Amino acid sequence: MKMGTTELQTEAARISRAISMLKNSKTMPDYNVTPPPDRLADRVQLRTAFTTEKGEVVRFLVQLEYWLDGDWQPVVRYDHDREAPGGHDIAEEGLHMDVYRNGEKVDAKDVSGPISPAEGLNHAEDDLRENVERYIKRFERWHDIRNGSDL
Repeated sequence: MKMGTTELQTEAARISRAISMLKNSKTMPDYNVTPPPDRLADRVQLRTAFTTEKGEVVRFLVQLEYWLDGDWQPVVRYDHDREAPGGHDIAEEGLHMDVYRNGEKVDAKDVSGPISPAEGLNHAEDDLRENVERYIKRFERWHDIRNGSDL
């Protein structure tokens, strides 16, 4: 799909607002590695961020997102941050997946017993890529979205 100048400017402004929101967000702290989100389909992206110390992953966030009502909404999130208030230490607690509906966490599903943060990060990315269609279809059903993503 070819975009005109106006559409490119609109998209650039949207991206700039999203970056600004993330920088100011209390839900996504600063990470030392924050690659651009990976667009998986129309309206669907995978956001990954992590921090390493001495070559070891010490915290991470992997989140599947859906473009809805002018903003990226969380669909499913994995995270590990033992230092954050209310944070999770997957090396002690095990890995779990947070499920979101209407911008609110509605469920937390246990995924594994205690594992290393690096293993958790890899598992989270693999799971969200392998099951993206299932998670997105549920999100679309919950939000009564018809003709949504192109998965």
